[in-house]
Amino acid sequence: MLRSLLSILRKDERIEGAPVDLAEEGRSSSDSYQTVWYGIYLHETHSRIGYIDLRLGHNDELYYAGNIGYHIYPRYRGHSYAYEAARLLLHEAHERFGMDEVIITCSPENIPSRKTLDRLGGELLEITDVPAWHWLYQRGETVKRIYRFDLTDR
Repeated sequence: MLRSLLSILRKDERIEGAPVDLAEEGRSSSDSYQTVWYGIYLHETHSRIGYIDLRLGHNDELYYAGNIGYHIYPRYRGHSYAYEAARLLLHEAHERFGMDEVIITCSPENIPSRKTLDRLGGELLEITDVPAWHWLYQRGETVKRIYRFDLTDR
């Protein structure tokens, strides 16, 4: 909690962009991957407008869930903030964490996310059913659009 407050206040700990900045707010681990959580803030403000996470690694679970997940609070949607935050995090994934590629997925009916992933330049690998063993399936997400992003040419 203290780290998240400090990252909000200390500009030097932010990943700066325009119109949004990212501030690392925590990390968590599961049996199969580590996650780094970031708050999304309007550039040079304390206004938190959503969050984005980076899941490190590649495995069957992350193929369907993706390496990056994001959420923009409803009142801030429609301004390309998810695109800007993901663009910053793609760079961070490569430069800080040494990832050469990431997978990002979305549900077919999520048109705003689909537009974001297309605009980011992802390669659509497939539209596929989520396996019944996956936690996404358990929460009702049964089909995913799977995009691959090559980070070596960015």
